[in-house]
Amino acid sequence: MANAVHCRGVWKLFEAGTTRITALQNVSLDIGDGEFVTLVGASGCGKSTFLRTLAGLEAHTAGEIEAGGVRITGPGVDRAMVFQDYSLYPWLTVTENIKFTRQLSAHTRDRTSSDVEAAAGRAEALVRLMGLAAVASAYPNQLSGGMQQRVAIARALMSRPRILLMDEPFGALDAQTREVMHDLILHVSELEHCTVVFVTHDVEEAIYLGRRVVVMAPRPGRIDSIYEVPLPARRVQDMKHTRAFLELKTQILERIRSTSGMRTDTDLLQKLSQRAPDPSGLSTTERTLDP
Repeated sequence: MANAVHCRGVWKLFEAGTTRITALQNVSLDIGDGEFVTLVGASGCGKSTFLRTLAGLEAHTAGEIEAGGVRITGPGVDRAMVFQDYSLYPWLTVTENIKFTRQLSAHTRDRTSSDVEAAAGRAEALVRLMGLAAVASAYPNQLSGGMQQRVAIARALMSRPRILLMDEPFGALDAQTREVMHDLILHVSELEHCTVVFVTHDVEEAIYLGRRVVVMAPRPGRIDSIYEVPLPARRVQDMKHTRAFLELKTQILERIRSTSGMRTDTDLLQKLSQRAPDPSGLSTTERTLDP
């Protein structure tokens, strides 16, 4: 399998005066063409920063990053990003939002009428694919959160990107809508033949969607471990209740806890919650009953 993404020894430092924060430390990862990879880890482990470097929205400090064998030096039409907030234009309809991509607007001057017609056909096809035909003429404020995110995904797919980068896109949705979106994005990524790199805090979501789950650790942000998902390529919701799924979920959660120091934090919380001895010598219950 050819690599859609190739990263070797990637570092990202943030500096402000004398303060230096290592957001990414020596990150190396290859992602195959057409592969669906999910990134999980505790807050501050660099998941979103890594995704933004793949998008070309952040410049990495050291190392090499390639997309399709081409060095990443900035944003490109071969990569599209979907954020947690839908970032739709409120004055445009669903169809207009999908058509109005930065990639298309940047090349409008060079486009012929046949190009415009092809773009319109592509937009209409995405409207149908994402189940938005009934609301094609609606505005974002008339849509549910799930519908708005479908529009955002369709807009990202408009330029036929080779790589789709998704930063917790379903984090604000309710559980039922998330399940629908999970099956939808798996279906869409297969039809579009695109590579997907998906950031999430939800381990169950990461396992259900990904062929591999990459666990990142914080302070500094780095890749800790990578898990192959032992499930068929075609996913169904019932797989979440299988022994293989639950065992992998337990392993990954345990790894996240151990790499993030969550056990230490829990111990500290328990100590802080213990009441100091009362000078009166009365128990908590006795103090409560004493008028």
